[in-house]
Amino acid sequence: MTGSPWSQAPPGRRRGPELERAILDAALEQLSTVGWNALTMEGVAAAARTGKAALYRRWPSKAALVAEVLAAGLPPLDRIPDTGSIRDDLYGLCARMCDVMRSRAGVALRAVLHECDPDHADRFRGVIWNGLHEPAQAVIQTLVRRGVERGEVRPDANIPFVADVIPAMLMYRAKMYGSEWDDQDIAQLIDQVMVPMLRA
Repeated sequence: MTGSPWSQAPPGRRRGPELERAILDAALEQLSTVGWNALTMEGVAAAARTGKAALYRRWPSKAALVAEVLAAGLPPLDRIPDTGSIRDDLYGLCARMCDVMRSRAGVALRAVLHECDPDHADRFRGVIWNGLHEPAQAVIQTLVRRGVERGEVRPDANIPFVADVIPAMLMYRAKMYGSEWDDQDIAQLIDQVMVPMLRA
């Protein structure tokens, strides 16, 4: 299936990783088309051309399956190239984070968070934390450390609260206002918030 993070399995009897890939792909397709509330284990099994028992042997519930689908489907944040400028480094990070949340799994994850009940929402927020927030915080700390070494960032700026600002702002605007971050928004966040806060 075009655009899927997993290869579509060929017809016939499949086992092991091949079957799991087909199930994960089918579940992501279901999330993208019918959403969390209408997704069923029966529908995923039918789309993956397997039995419902094959799903329950691997995932005890719909929530467990969806959590793995979303976690596995989110593109990695990747390493941000050293541009020689903390401003450009941070801009590149923000652009990459937005790309992750605009990916097929990212869009599905945001839709799931809006649809599901509070008990399940906590589980799926953990997917965002593990798949995006923690990696972003680690990258930000690396970028700030580079800036300190270049003399453009004050030495006491590399603290956990600074690393929280970009992920928190991106998610706050997306969740509270449902807005997408365009290039101008990212530039304003970097130029008016981050760079003044970090400047040596």
